[in-house]
Amino acid sequence: MERELISAIAHRDHPIAAPITPGNLDRLLRRAALPEGARILDLGCGGGEWSLRALELVPSATADGVDVSRQALSAAERAAAARGLSGRLTLHETPAAEFSSEQPYDLVLCVGSTHAFQGLKGTLDAAARFVRPGGLALVGEGFWEQTPAPEVVAAIGEYPDLAGTVAAAESEGWLAGYGHVSTLAEWDEYEWSWTGTLSRWAAANPGPDGDQALAVAREHRELWLNGYRSALGFVTLLLQRA
Repeated sequence: MERELISAIAHRDHPIAAPITPGNLDRLLRRAALPEGARILDLGCGGGEWSLRALELVPSATADGVDVSRQALSAAERAAAARGLSGRLTLHETPAAEFSSEQPYDLVLCVGSTHAFQGLKGTLDAAARFVRPGGLALVGEGFWEQTPAPEVVAAIGEYPDLAGTVAAAESEGWLAGYGHVSTLAEWDEYEWSWTGTLSRWAAANPGPDGDQALAVAREHRELWLNGYRSALGFVTLLLQRA
């Protein structure tokens, strides 16, 4: 099974695809105070939930969603149709780092997809190319709440602490106007949903694909419960272009 398909299955019951509740997602979007007719760009949009909620909050806004996963984009298409938003969301099946646009955006989203740009710095460099002067970026990134074991760092990657993450974001010509640090409860809800949804799919689809999905779910759960739980944090920063 392709990684994109496994991810799409795992996120079916948690379309936000990040350790954030719907209420906190909406609170972040309201803080953006988008203008009428706002243009939104979602880099690594997955199932499109962030863009769709922004469109619901600002009925005159439009959005472009960019992702490499055909499965995730199909889910976004279905969700947009079910919510009457198809005409305002345009989806692009292309690597986020290769997307281009001649028109600037009021808000650039990249939540949990900074790997598409090799990290936070690359993500903010990309956002700066797309956002209008004085526009906003909403970026979700990991950080270490406490020092992890070396094998966990090897599996997850290098991150600074929260203070270092905020400082790194502001060093790229942005101002941090607001942020949300995910709680342990938000993390647990996300991880239980990710591993549980994938495990249930595996049980309903016996055979090589089911076996692979179950192995991925168990490996992920082991790394979470005995590795990065309570150590890995997640912050979503609302940044304004200075």
